[in-house]
Amino acid sequence: MNIFEDLKESLDQAIEIQQGRIEVARVARFEVADVKAIRATLKVSQREFAQALGTSVDTIKSWETKRRNPTGLAANVLAVIKNNPSFYKELSTHHQTV
Repeated sequence: MNIFEDLKESLDQAIEIQQGRIEVARVARFEVADVKAIRATLKVSQREFAQALGTSVDTIKSWETKRRNPTGLAANVLAVIKNNPSFYKELSTHHQTV
């Protein structure tokens, strides 16, 4: 399985949990990502980062100024990028081919 199939499976499970069809196996908590620091490490613009994550530049700006916090899948993806910056390249390449 690749990372995208893993993410899809996680989303499918989240829907089943929300609908009460399955029980939560575990609860994971993530610290609020420092989006600006992650992006600076990658040396990419807000526009490039937004495109790779499939979101808007305004969302990236909101996260960076702490007006909003990334949640759910976005928080998970940011944690993966923070811990494995090379994943960003795979993510941005995949987004360009979709």
